[in-house]
Amino acid sequence: MDKVQCEIVGLSSSPATGGAYAILLKEIDGNRRLPIIIGQFEAQAIALEMEGIKPPRPLTHDLLKNLIDNLGGTVVEVVVNELRENTFYAKIVLDVSGLTNEVDARPSDAIALAVRADAPIYVTESVMEAASFIPTDEIDSEIQKTFEEEQSSSEKLPKSKEAQIAALHEKLREAIEKEEYERAAKIRDDIKKLTQSN
Repeated sequence: MDKVQCEIVGLSSSPATGGAYAILLKEIDGNRRLPIIIGQFEAQAIALEMEGIKPPRPLTHDLLKNLIDNLGGTVVEVVVNELRENTFYAKIVLDVSGLTNEVDARPSDAIALAVRADAPIYVTESVMEAASFIPTDEIDSEIQKTFEEEQSSSEKLPKSKEAQIAALHEKLREAIEKEEYERAAKIRDDIKKLTQSN
């Protein structure tokens, strides 16, 4: 399974999504970003740990980490390994007494645990290809140039596939910046359809 190591670069909320939050992952050795919609509780759990704030009583993810530690286990890594019908799936990889175990989890819970265990976060290449985007300032300049030339052309020629993808990436970036996550999800799906068609 090809996987890409990622880091958390942002966590934001949007009133338009009914209290949902989005966590933004970035591949460590690349430019792609992956937004994942998560719940308020999980967002709070991730934010508290990232800020170094310890609640007076352990939260659920703290309890899970303490339980793993007390059983002599370690969190090896977490992997966002699948995207089905616009829902992300993840696995927590544990090492207990020299045996590797994989546990299914929601990405938000897996990431909240990874932050506490200082474990690496991975995303499979297939998920990155399907749902990630590249911020506008990092899109290949040739694709951007093609798009701009076609936009300025007075003729109504159909855009190239690359130009359409570049335009959708720009719209996706704007939607995420404005915290319009439902719109961002639809644009992401459009990009996926376009990249898979030939």
